[in-house]
Amino acid sequence: MNIAIVGGGAAAVGLLDALATLTATEGGATTEGGTATEGGPPMEGGTGTITVFEPSPRLWRGRPYGPDLDSVLVNAPPAIMSIRNGDFGHYAAWLGERGADHLDELLGQPLVPRALYGEYLEHTAEKAMAALSEHGWLVRVVAARVTGVAHSGTRLAIRTHHPHTHHTHEHEATHVALCVGGGTPPDLYGLAGNPGFTADPYPLAATLEQVPAWSDVAVIGSGLTAVDVVVSLAARGHAGRITLLSRGGVLPHVWQRPDDRRPRHVTTERVAELHKAQGNVRLDDLIGLLRAELVDTGEDFEELMADLGGAGAEDPALRLRRQLAAIDDPRTGRRVLQQTAHTVGPYAWRLLPEADRARLRRHLRTATGVASPMIPGNAAVLARLLDSGQLTVARGLRGIEPVNGRFRVHDGGRRTVDIVVNAVNPPPQAVPAAAEQLVRSLADGGLATLHPVGGLIPADPRVHVVGDLTGGGSFITSSIPGVTAQASRTAQALRAA
Repeated sequence: MNIAIVGGGAAAVGLLDALATLTATEGGATTEGGTATEGGPPMEGGTGTITVFEPSPRLWRGRPYGPDLDSVLVNAPPAIMSIRNGDFGHYAAWLGERGADHLDELLGQPLVPRALYGEYLEHTAEKAMAALSEHGWLVRVVAARVTGVAHSGTRLAIRTHHPHTHHTHEHEATHVALCVGGGTPPDLYGLAGNPGFTADPYPLAATLEQVPAWSDVAVIGSGLTAVDVVVSLAARGHAGRITLLSRGGVLPHVWQRPDDRRPRHVTTERVAELHKAQGNVRLDDLIGLLRAELVDTGEDFEELMADLGGAGAEDPALRLRRQLAAIDDPRTGRRVLQQTAHTVGPYAWRLLPEADRARLRRHLRTATGVASPMIPGNAAVLARLLDSGQLTVARGLRGIEPVNGRFRVHDGGRRTVDIVVNAVNPPPQAVPAAAEQLVRSLADGGLATLHPVGGLIPADPRVHVVGDLTGGGSFITSSIPGVTAQASRTAQALRAA
């Protein structure tokens, strides 16, 4: 077997770790060992070859977890960030005593800089590659971009472009797994190329260095990326005004302290039972499961829905302060929604009729804000900046245009700003710009099909997709638990092939 893994970020790490875990289960305990480099001979009695294709120098870190400011933090507690599927203590064990140095006192959990989490991904990948090598796999990394995959007899031909030499090569594989990450941030107002405009804020260590301390900064968006920008500007001592610009002006919800309760009704098993009994699953069925969950804890379903539905009308600063005060709220409703959006949601979404999916899409901003809340430490920074008047959250954005070296904001007022930072997240299942040629070749060659709503669906059993590019998914961007679950299923499929 010759496996090609396209992409070297978190999804690839999850897949390598899942393959190593399966191999250890089948072949006994693993030991440390080296990995082969490109061109090395296969080991005697080897199981096959695994080749990771990744042109970026940020191997294993992807876009989110490269070197950056210490203010750019992992946005979830350690149990949710384990790259090993089902092992909720894997990341926490690696972090060890260092976690105490990064404790978010409001949440009671360690929330580390993303660059440190990137070290965890690197460590896990290297351990997995060593373990696979010890069990007879030749594991190698090729610093090249994959531009196409095509049929080659009974095998697949992987075409690559090497960025330094500009040479193209062809590699053979029996299976290919796409781990290419998320899409590219869209430039909604055509501002690319204008001085003072940042199209992609990461790494913030580089982009914010170009922002004068007293400049008026507008951040397009009000989600987690926008929160990162604001918190990092504050950490750098920015003295000018900061405005979050969006259509709705809705901030993410704030994390609540995790508790030990697990959903009893909103589970994949209950959804599967409904599907088996009825032959279908409707949104009203899922609402019924949530109602049952809240009945168990004596909570009011209508009260929860009213709170969620009021996000667009309530003053963002007041709502933020109210949620900061509710971090220890014992009510479980929001916690259940947040957890099950990433665990039950992807499964249930594929069973829902399109009319029900459309109903959910109308609440996209609220749903994403609940499913991916901001950490309390960042929320406290935003609250402080809002109280001081340095930060404003503005609704009704219609456009931005460059005017005389500055930018005019069209939101019902006459606002002009010096700097614009694009914090608009790419839509789920969007194709990254660097992978467009590859995705087109798969579709043209009949190896995969493009889903009408976004993403890629394999049309050949030798092709696999891990991560947000998986077609047919919901509008909730893939989380680390979602990615690791996909990686585990892909590893099992590869080992069974």
